[in-house]
Amino acid sequence: MLELKNINYSVKNNDNLVQILNNINLTFNKGITVITGQNGTGKSTLIKLIMNLINPTAGKVFYNGLDITDLTIDEHANLGFTLSFQQPIRFKGITVRDLLNIANSKNNKLSDACEYLSKVGMCAKDYIDREVDGTLSGGELKRIELAMALAKGGEVFLFDEPEAGIDLWSFDDLISIFKNLQDKIVIIVSHQEKIIQCADKVVVLDNNGYNVYNHIEALDKIKKAQCGKLGGKNE
Repeated sequence: MLELKNINYSVKNNDNLVQILNNINLTFNKGITVITGQNGTGKSTLIKLIMNLINPTAGKVFYNGLDITDLTIDEHANLGFTLSFQQPIRFKGITVRDLLNIANSKNNKLSDACEYLSKVGMCAKDYIDREVDGTLSGGELKRIELAMALAKGGEVFLFDEPEAGIDLWSFDDLISIFKNLQDKIVIIVSHQEKIIQCADKVVVLDNNGYNVYNHIEALDKIKKAQCGKLGGKNE
């Protein structure tokens, strides 16, 4: 179980203190949780706080009763945390095989690479020896990063907008990946309706805080909010 207790996060903007997250109290059990909401409400910030890429201004993060608030990224990884960034990183001179080897700490054969890459719609023969550089598209980089996450494995998976740069092919395969991880703690930042539909729980962030819904309630709230905005513009 992953717990966020009284999490606050603020940043300085010139002489003003801007509150990004305010008194967040959430519990994540096994299954899929989607975090959604308008831009600027702190969705990616929340993921970064869980992984300790940034430190909360106040509050604590617990995993199975252990305070992990101040643990390093490596210590999080050793506990079974796996993070997929919103914008995948390019590595000039490093091949796809190298990244998979780093991810699962083994010398992956072609058959091993095929196991992970095929799940994200890629042919291992075409990609295993390619450099992870500017010759790859954003969608290709995103798929490779997802394959790395699967190769690493773990108990807590954090995905920040995994659909970014992905073509229409991927949505069904992407959903299959998430559903196959339902015995883990899976936290996904996303706006996509299909991803929200596969969630066991949806956290909707807004400028006033947050609410927790099932996916049907969340989609209803989101659609009503969108209709309200459109109606306001037309009046």
